[in-house]
Amino acid sequence: MAPQTKKSGKQAKTTKKFVINAQQPASDKIFDTAAFEKFLQDKIKVDGRTGNLGESIVIQQAGEGKIEVIAHNDLSGRYLKYLTKKFLKKMQLRDWLRVVSTSKGVYELKFFNVVNDDADEDED
Repeated sequence: MAPQTKKSGKQAKTTKKFVINAQQPASDKIFDTAAFEKFLQDKIKVDGRTGNLGESIVIQQAGEGKIEVIAHNDLSGRYLKYLTKKFLKKMQLRDWLRVVSTSKGVYELKFFNVVNDDADEDED
């Protein structure tokens, strides 16, 4: 077997863009996007430390009810989904809202579909 040689040079930085769309609950005034943006800035860990975003991660509001996270390092979408669920639980909204990935890098907050069975029982 030939010996492996190390490649010289730096690895190219990857830039990932994530969008968390909360237009539906924000328009109903039950979800505060400013508080969620602050929560993300406080809770996202970089190199094992919270509050260490620096220039590697940028969190900003993009329109009404949308939050855009631009990461210049390795940040997974599952981690953002986890933090979104954690925020919903903290605000006691987890029973009514769920986090759904609509496409790659886009997460949307949707209401649970609640079917009212009480009306059917009253007719009998």
